[in-house]
Amino acid sequence: MIRGRAWKYGDNVNTDVLFPGKYTYTARGRDEIASHALEDLDPAFAANVCDGDVIVGGRNFGCGSSREQAATCLVYNGVGAVIAQSFARIFYRNAINNGLLAIVCPEAAQAIQQQEHVSIDLERRTIESASGRFEFPPLSVTVREILEAGGLVAQVKRRLASARTAS
Repeated sequence: MIRGRAWKYGDNVNTDVLFPGKYTYTARGRDEIASHALEDLDPAFAANVCDGDVIVGGRNFGCGSSREQAATCLVYNGVGAVIAQSFARIFYRNAINNGLLAIVCPEAAQAIQQQEHVSIDLERRTIESASGRFEFPPLSVTVREILEAGGLVAQVKRRLASARTAS
């Protein structure tokens, strides 16, 4: 179960506002990367986001470059999930690979309001808020395994360790 406040943004939120390109090769470490999350779009975000908070976006969330920090800066800030009407493919894959739940649910993305409390139940595939209860499509087994492991690298390490113990 994921619970937190909603941080709502619009359509075409690109990777450059999620994590400004000027820090791509200079920001080092989790704390520094986290501190620059959304600074050009919402300067208060990094200082005020709490573990479990949820980003709600419109269409084409995460468009732009393949900058991995656009997803990791959210993970490092404790964001529990991103709900959007749709995602740019590269951001969606970077989010999953880094252990960040990305949910396509147009109805929820349109209805949920800024700072509204949101609960996400992965087992029931529901999103609940003051704006309503919304269902989302099931995640594939592979995506669930990656998320449960905390990201793709962690999942691969887990599989390798399991294979070593089995042999």
